[in-house]
Amino acid sequence: MEREFMEYDVVIVGAGPAGLSAAIKLRQLSAESGREISVCVLEKGSEVGAHILSGAVLEPRALDELLPDWKELGAPLNVPVVEEKFMILSEKGKTSIPVSLLPPQLHNNGNYIVSLGNVCRWLGEQAEALGVEIYPGFAAAEVVCHENGRVKGVATGDMGVGRDGEQKAGYQQGMELHGKYTLFGEGCRGSLTKTLFERFDLQADSDPQTYGIGLKELWQLDPEKHKQGSIVHTAGWPMNNSTWGGSFIYHLEDNQAYVGYVVGLDYDNPHLSPFEEFQRFKTHPAIRSMLEGGKRISYGARALNEGGLQSLPRLVFPGGALIGCSAGFLNVPKIKGSHNAMKSGMLAAEAAFEALTAVGGEEASAPVLDSYVTKFEGSWVYEELYKARNFRPAFNKWGLYGSMIYGGLDLKVLGGKAPWTFHYKHADHECLRPASEMPKIEYPKPDGVVSFDRLSSVFISNTNHEEDQPVHLTLKDASVPVAHNLALYDAPEQRFCPAGVYEIVREDDGSNPRLQINAQNCVHCKTCDIKDPTQNINWVTPEGGGGPNYPNM
Repeated sequence: MEREFMEYDVVIVGAGPAGLSAAIKLRQLSAESGREISVCVLEKGSEVGAHILSGAVLEPRALDELLPDWKELGAPLNVPVVEEKFMILSEKGKTSIPVSLLPPQLHNNGNYIVSLGNVCRWLGEQAEALGVEIYPGFAAAEVVCHENGRVKGVATGDMGVGRDGEQKAGYQQGMELHGKYTLFGEGCRGSLTKTLFERFDLQADSDPQTYGIGLKELWQLDPEKHKQGSIVHTAGWPMNNSTWGGSFIYHLEDNQAYVGYVVGLDYDNPHLSPFEEFQRFKTHPAIRSMLEGGKRISYGARALNEGGLQSLPRLVFPGGALIGCSAGFLNVPKIKGSHNAMKSGMLAAEAAFEALTAVGGEEASAPVLDSYVTKFEGSWVYEELYKARNFRPAFNKWGLYGSMIYGGLDLKVLGGKAPWTFHYKHADHECLRPASEMPKIEYPKPDGVVSFDRLSSVFISNTNHEEDQPVHLTLKDASVPVAHNLALYDAPEQRFCPAGVYEIVREDDGSNPRLQINAQNCVHCKTCDIKDPTQNINWVTPEGGGGPNYPNM
């Protein structure tokens, strides 16, 4: 059946910081010029902000440019950073590094501790007030193209399809949304963005992307242990010198704190479990003492781009562009990307507006948005990423302590302007070594006080999927999980997934192993799509509105 369609000047996929900033900027330009620009935003979460997960300490630079009166408009930036600490952990001890010794780019003066989900909810309100149409609960499931290959828009997924693929009583066919330009702001490892990489060979001139998995909990602390506006970062234990990882602890208002851990997905030991490493981190004396007497409220996990400038794909293609973490604008040493994501959306919006105005809205003659690339290369985003470009790959060369020394030299002494650039040679899925060659890791059992199991964690992420729907974690070859992953790597998907989605089950006598996929647990982190050794797992969108519902995260 031919799908129904709606037409807009610009279609934006994803109501994150980049997508909403692009939508707001387009409508601002429309109002200033008197040239009507129709804009819609699709969001797969049940509401704007439902799937947004980030630290987060927000640098308001892009927000100042987009909405200079954000304070008067009630933006939820309520907790300025007033204190920051950096520690190197050993198993039982800690070494504090004076913040004054860190490069100026890493300081947080003028930044705010925020719930990025709440910031996006507020941005959504500003966008709608300007006339943007936002459709939460509708997952963009397919890229739609013209006969000449130019992107025409996207199609939402069908609703009411059973696990067997048959239409149920409430079946509703997906709808196409056509735009003269389509901006993809799906976030890290977007499912449609991945198909665009393949269709237009967008990574032909870039290094492989490298990722991290970020795990985060929201805690209600004992008031005596809470320090509003305080932020703490740690490196070292429980990671070893050659495995990228570190923590963040951000004290927001109302005696609450964000506690999180990031593990680089280029690790080589298939026995490693990022979730268990996070739980073990919280048992460190310096962390446990803060958490005891408190209560864990929420949990979530999300992959993040760490490749930086070298790993950026080509940003434009016929009919559209990549914005935000769909491309990967995270500044790794800063541990911040939201301000860059917002600015990228604004730059793409400016380019799209100029192109639409120049061609009078005629889709067939609308050019590729090369001016977006030019604007990016002349922006403070590019300058920031250029200065930070060697920080993450230096870890791959010299490990924790070597990279810290190099980072101090590069960022503080040379100002990030070293005349050389380090490169990534391998994608994350290529980094695992056979299980037989790597040491096993014995993780302590969760104590239910500061450390917890996966299933209780997924429960407080408010994750929900319609049970009777096609499994959205698809396998290209159903034999690979046992014949290859289990045989060679001891089924690492059981450990790299932070939500208990993948499970090897056997008969009572231990025979006949098979992979069971508990898709209802999925928190949409995308780690499996990234780390699976043969790229056999392909994450596709579930029914719209499914997944986590993060409150105040």
